[in-house]
Formats: sequence, structure tokens, C-alpha cells
Amino acid sequence: MTLLSSFIMGCSPAGEASEATTDTPLQVEPGIHVLLSDSIHLVAGRRAGLVTNHTGIDAAGVSTIDRLHEHPEVELVALYSPEHGIRGTAEAGELVDHSVDETTGLPVHSLYGDTRKPTPEMLEGVEVLLFDIQDIGTRYYTYIYTMGLAMEAAGEVGIPFVVLDRPNAIGGHLVQGNVLDPEFASFVGLYRIPMRHGMTAGELARFYRNALEIEADLRVAPLRGWERSQLFSDTDLPWLPPSPNMPDLESALHYPGTCLFEGTNLSVARGTERAFQQIGAPWLDGAELARRMEAHALPGVAVEPVRFTPRNPGDGKFDGEEVEGVRLRVLDADVYDPARTGVALLMESRALSGERWSWRSTHFDRLAGTDRLRVGIEEGRSIEELTAGWDAELDDFRALREPALLYD
Repeated sequence: MTLLSSFIMGCSPAGEASEATTDTPLQVEPGIHVLLSDSIHLVAGRRAGLVTNHTGIDAAGVSTIDRLHEHPEVELVALYSPEHGIRGTAEAGELVDHSVDETTGLPVHSLYGDTRKPTPEMLEGVEVLLFDIQDIGTRYYTYIYTMGLAMEAAGEVGIPFVVLDRPNAIGGHLVQGNVLDPEFASFVGLYRIPMRHGMTAGELARFYRNALEIEADLRVAPLRGWERSQLFSDTDLPWLPPSPNMPDLESALHYPGTCLFEGTNLSVARGTERAFQQIGAPWLDGAELARRMEAHALPGVAVEPVRFTPRNPGDGKFDGEEVEGVRLRVLDADVYDPARTGVALLMESRALSGERWSWRSTHFDRLAGTDRLRVGIEEGRSIEELTAGWDAELDDFRALREPALLYD
């Protein structure tokens, strides 16, 4: 059962678009389909701006930019690009310049350069602002903060904000990890959400409005046919790497845990075909690390020794140098907890590295959303001690997010 039986009455007070009937329904349809098939009134006759990148496509792989630009009832006047740029090719943390879209000739305002939030000047002449980007479901991914700031900016200038919804790539049924301490807020963790939040972009926007009190005239063009337990691989939608080192769903499933290694001197396998699926360093003993991880009896994941050589990694770690470590493989996504697995992997990697280990402390704490994890690992605490309190935090978060959920 999907959400649409509950949200088919046009633009309800909560702001959802309605269901449409098609002759050949797809298994899962993204929000751009719903917008154009039965909710075009949200943008018709208005000068529209679009926050998007290369992942903003319909089920056939056609760009949302092109769909809106060519639609007779839509006047698309401006584009806004997040981290990695409008085409998704810039490396993590690389600033993005303002530009012009080659296909449409529209101005592209960067939201990952001098400013992360659209300025009133960027929104001048725009009468409705849309958002269409594929998120992967992890707190560290910056697209969801671009959305929050754009939503806030739209509210400040008094124009509607419309989210064209997409699946949570790693599913909406599991919520895992710790919840961010606001003292460690940054653009890799701006709001009080867990490492794995289990929400779609449309649901997060509703959460921002309801729980965080971001004021905006919000509408969500929902997914059609998506259920919370579905991973991206359970849909028939085309996968495009949301960022240069997110090659496939396997990487996305491990990312809530392995991304924490970005705050250390170990490689997360950037510059390989398995970024975030494996970690390593020249001094590590992969077989011993795998043995120690096996002793934790972590469900749903296999940990195997591996050697790999990063080539032109965006983080500059061990370029062209063979490193040794472990590879993670998901065996059962329904029971796998990448956040706790990542903590165990940090503990054991730290213990094996000795004096060769170093923290990028500020960045690690921003990713972890606290300094307690780093300090606890240095003190040699157990995984139970390091994750104590997580369950209570997650229970509180689930209660807060419940009114924002759209899908069964």
C-alpha cells in the first residue's frame, strides 16, 4: 500500500499534490511526473526557479530542467546548483561558480560558493521555487541543507516552495546512528537529525516546517508507488551517481558509517570503483582488521580483507599507493546498521594503527555531530559505551518526524 490513498485530494492543507491516472503506470514515479501530470497548477503562469542537478530526471532519464523548460505552461527563468555543481562533477568541498546552462541558456546560481542560501537578488523575478535532487538518506549529504536553506529563502521573499519528491535511496524504514548536537552544526550536519534519517526530501521539508519551524508556503509533489521499505534498487528508476564518489547503492548503504573516516587519515577508497565500501591505509593489516570486526558479530554485513589503490582521489589520500584494509558487503539490508558498524570499524582501525593514526578532529566532530565519539574512541571505550543513548535519541526523533511522513 502506498501513501496516495491518503493524499489524493488535490493540494491538501499539508501541501501534497494529488494522484493522477496513467495508461501505463510505472512501478515508482518521481515527483516531476506527478507535478506535470496533475499538479501543473502549482507552477502554471508563474516564473519558476529550480534547485537541481544531474539527478533531477524523470523515469525515462530526461532532465527536469528540460521537462520544465519545454512545457508550454511553465516559464523556467533560473537554475540553482548545489555541491558538486549542476552536472554533479565537482569534487566534495570544491566551490562551484555561477554559470549559464548550455542547453537552455538560463542563469545557474551557485549555492555552494559565496553563499549556501539563495539571496533576494538570486530570487528576483522568481514567483515559485522548486527543488528536485536525489538524496541518499544520510545526514552528511549536503543536498538536504541546500533544500532547507532554499525553502527558508523562499519563505522570506513570500514565494511558494515545491519539492518534487524522490525515493530515499537507502530506504525509509530504518533510522540509525546518533542525533546531531547543535553545537556541532555545519553544512555536513545542519539540523538535529540522525546519521540515517529514513525520510524522503519531501518528508524532510515537512519536518523542517513542522519541527524546525522554517516558515514557507510548502507543497510536495509526492512519489507515486513508493513504499518505505524499498531501496532504490527496488524501483525501476535510473541510478545516476548523486556525487562523483557515490557510484552505486552499495556505497550509499555503507555511507552512514564509512563517511566518518573522512575525519581521519585513512582512505575511504575515493578514486576507486568502490568508494565508501572499503577503507584502508598502507600500514593496516586487513586480515586482522576483518577478524576483529567478525568478533563483533554485526548483522547483515560481511567484512573482508582487501587491497586497493586510489587514483586521483579527491581527498588526496594515498594517491597511486596500494593500501590494505577491509571491504564491507551488505548481506541483508533490513538488519544492517552501517552507523554502528562504522563505529566498530573506527575502534578497531584506531587500535591497529597506533601512532600512525590521526584525526581531522574538527571535520570528524562535525560529521559525528559530537566530540564524544572521537574522545570515547581515544579512551578505548566499548561499542556499547560509544553508542549509549542512541536508541533514546532515535525514539525522540521518530516521534518528531511522524507528522511529516507521507508514505506507508
